[in-house]
Amino acid sequence: MVQESCSSTRESRLKLYKTTLLLAYQSFGVVYGDLCTSPLYVFKSTFSGSLQLYEEDHEIFGVLSLVFWTLTIIPLCKYIIFVLGADDNGEGGTFALYSLLCRRSNLGFLKSSNMGHGCLSSHESCVPTKETRTSLLIKEFFEKHHSSRVVLLLVVLLGTSMVIGDGILTPTMSGMSSYQITMVFSLVMSFIYFCAFYADFWFLMLRHFCFTVLSAVYGIQIKVPHLHENYTMAIACVVLVGLFALQHYGTHRVGFLFAPILLAWLLCLGGVGIYNIFHWNPGVINSLSPYHIYKFFQKTGKSGWSSLGGIVLCVTGTEAMFADLGHFSQLSLRVAFTVIVYPCLVLAYMGEAAYLSKHKDDLQRSFYKAIPEVIFWPVFLIATLATVVGSQAIISATFSIISQSRALGCFPRVKIVHTSNNIHGQIYIPEVNWMLMLLCLAFVIGFRDTAMIGNAYGLAVVVVMFATTLLMFLIISTVWNQNVLWAFLFVLVFGFVELSYFSACLAKVHKGGWLPLVVSLLILSLMSTWRYGTSKKLAFELENKVSLDSLLTLGSNLGIVRVPGICLVYSDVTNGAPPMFAHFVTNFPAFHQILIFVTLQSLMIPKVPVGDRFHIARIGPPEFSLFQCIVRYGYKDVKDSHDLETHMIENMSRFLKCEGHSEEMAMTEPTQNGGTGTRKLRFQINMEASQEVGELMEAKEAGVAYIIGNTIVRASGASCFLKKFAIDIVYGFLKRNSRSPATALGIPTTSLVEVSIVYRV
Repeated sequence: MVQESCSSTRESRLKLYKTTLLLAYQSFGVVYGDLCTSPLYVFKSTFSGSLQLYEEDHEIFGVLSLVFWTLTIIPLCKYIIFVLGADDNGEGGTFALYSLLCRRSNLGFLKSSNMGHGCLSSHESCVPTKETRTSLLIKEFFEKHHSSRVVLLLVVLLGTSMVIGDGILTPTMSGMSSYQITMVFSLVMSFIYFCAFYADFWFLMLRHFCFTVLSAVYGIQIKVPHLHENYTMAIACVVLVGLFALQHYGTHRVGFLFAPILLAWLLCLGGVGIYNIFHWNPGVINSLSPYHIYKFFQKTGKSGWSSLGGIVLCVTGTEAMFADLGHFSQLSLRVAFTVIVYPCLVLAYMGEAAYLSKHKDDLQRSFYKAIPEVIFWPVFLIATLATVVGSQAIISATFSIISQSRALGCFPRVKIVHTSNNIHGQIYIPEVNWMLMLLCLAFVIGFRDTAMIGNAYGLAVVVVMFATTLLMFLIISTVWNQNVLWAFLFVLVFGFVELSYFSACLAKVHKGGWLPLVVSLLILSLMSTWRYGTSKKLAFELENKVSLDSLLTLGSNLGIVRVPGICLVYSDVTNGAPPMFAHFVTNFPAFHQILIFVTLQSLMIPKVPVGDRFHIARIGPPEFSLFQCIVRYGYKDVKDSHDLETHMIENMSRFLKCEGHSEEMAMTEPTQNGGTGTRKLRFQINMEASQEVGELMEAKEAGVAYIIGNTIVRASGASCFLKKFAIDIVYGFLKRNSRSPATALGIPTTSLVEVSIVYRV
């Protein structure tokens, strides 16, 4: 028995090791690409400003030391050790942190009322933890002050919006010709609507393409200096089109395809780095000491502080690494980063610094100049392919974030295709994919020079990271229930580093960085308006819902006719009939034999077990056959009308049988003649339940119809101008051009009835 137990334990461990290593291998093709392509441009961006190189190597060694400690403190210590542990049932990203706060601490603003349904996921522990006094005070503060929840939501949205504005508008300040500006501007305006919708990682994607793809392709000019830039543009565009054409195959296949490329790239970085260290300047190893940071700022002063805006680019992609957590596991990401990614990146930066210490004239092309002549073309080819892999990290993160934000009510509906039957987190969004491709092609063609592309991008990177740091303070103190001193220490250490970079990036606002700030506020306004309009619509429906008595009275007065079949009425009202149904019955006094009011709730968890998905209740007497059904989905669940209809009827049948059984227990009474009356009563009730189940099946055979409200939200006449502008113009435009609920659910048009009604909010 002991031997069998030991053998079983060894097999389980081997299985765990095998699964972890497999996921770690796949993660190279999806997660780390953006982070690992940063060596292409970090040194070039850092020294592109007022920072100069002198005969001594204090500047080079100081920059290397800053890069080393930035990589150590932010990706390694903050994200790999701490932030990855704050997953939301295996999901990562800013919205996952916010979801965790909403469910576990009730600090959030989005659908917090839907969280009190117990543990809906097998990944989440229901074991209560002892709350600290500080945790209780923080929760009490958020409960008393409604505005604090709004501020928390704005912090989350602002962090993602900064990625948008700073990544797209800064390159327009780099001195393009009027023809290029006109061409890019016309293309951008054609797709500005889509940018407003799918804001979360779009412009991070554009920055990545403009920066890394062009940085790689421009390596050709090292060996072919007279090559016209139009050819490099053509090569970059072909690479991008091929990348986006692969997306419909799914993350699983793309990850396996891209993983060898990035592994080869990392091995090239590490190998070339080791060669340059020992060939050019072995003493560069001493520059990892923090003492060189002190000497750097002592010698460079203000210009050194300004160069932090370029150094921070060494951690681009760190936030995408966290957002892609749902595709893998914490252990696999930690193993891949600490064993391979981190050492290879450090060696790459050290090798480039060693080369620069001996070849200061090659500063603008130091990365490719540092590659030995004999392996230049293989490394160049791998570098170009690696930029494609880096772009994949942002694409996957974009799909995940848009899916989560759409489910949480921050974006309109989009079509989501699940590309894996086993891993629900692997998704593909066609509209987003092709709009990204068109935008990226536009900006690759327009931004032909990479010299100033990263000028203000660091501002967005740091804001997103600092937003994560603030959210982690609440996670540590209220979800993990740790001493508040640990939470303050977390913010003090990582916040100090991030704010230092933020101050340097903020100084570039007057050089054009103000435009990304303006655009970020615009995107934030669009997201907030969508959320505001949706909440006003729901509030109107709750205030004007039709009670059961009113519905029955209305039916008696109008002489409503019941027709065979089942009718599913979709609304956000969980108790009673929505106002649009009363509007429908008033103008068309007839509805089906069985009427079910359906409310779809998107919970802030990835998946809801099928057994916990449907909650059915009867409305009124049995002869009316009116029911209320609440269907709860996680943001990773697949919504399909046929699947919903099938499972709903199955649960309805089970509900009717259980309801009959409960009535039997309540109404059974013993008799004096040995219990004969009791048996007859039980038989009668079961017959009634069986009869209702039979009627349900007959109604199903007659057909299922769907009623959905086509609501038009308008501000009331007494509203102020700002509210009228937000509701009538902005929200109205977004709603008219978003995917309809019927399309999102896949409801057949032959069975659909849309009821138009105007809400004055």
